[in-house]
Amino acid sequence: MPPIPGSGLAKGLAVTLRTMTKKTVTAQYPDVQPDLPPRSRGVIALFEENCTVCMLCARECPDWCIYIDSHKETVPAAVPGGRERSRNVLDRFAIDFSLCMYCGICIEVCPFDALFWSPEFEYAETDILELTHERDKLRDWMWTVPEPPALDPAAEEPKEIAAARKTVDKLRAQREQEAAEQKAAGQEAAAQTAAEQAAAAQTEAGQEAADREGTQEGQE
Repeated sequence: MPPIPGSGLAKGLAVTLRTMTKKTVTAQYPDVQPDLPPRSRGVIALFEENCTVCMLCARECPDWCIYIDSHKETVPAAVPGGRERSRNVLDRFAIDFSLCMYCGICIEVCPFDALFWSPEFEYAETDILELTHERDKLRDWMWTVPEPPALDPAAEEPKEIAAARKTVDKLRAQREQEAAEQKAAGQEAAAQTAAEQAAAAQTEAGQEAADREGTQEGQE
């Protein structure tokens, strides 16, 4: 059945009439800050103390917008006669947010928890070249990262914590067993010492009795 002429216009006018009766809601930004979700993806923050310059984030980035420079330093031996070690020292960590597509792959692949999502979003620039932010700016955003949500009390305990707890319980049981064995050995030693002292006292008493009898016989 062909559409009735003018039905599309009638539908459009009906939508207009419905929206005309509703109260408009306008976000008065920047006078009123938006209420963002606590884990919203604003920018990527850097906790550089955890960065080991493993380059995983730069290699896995689909847009190649992460730039990292580093150099090697020799660490002296911790003990005399030990070997010197070399470590990577971070010189530059920058992200070009004009290329970043906020996929979060760099945060997911970081094995040392050096990258985090920050809800900060006010970083617009008048020049696109200024959207490449260096590690100092990324570090400042680190302090806007919210705390992780609390764990579900009904959730299963993580395997790492369960393994650590099992090890702690095993060590505690071993120490308690060693303490019980030491206590039992101490009690046994104390009992043996008491028995030896009693035997020595009995022997001494018998010797004194024998001496008295010998003295009496000599006097008679």
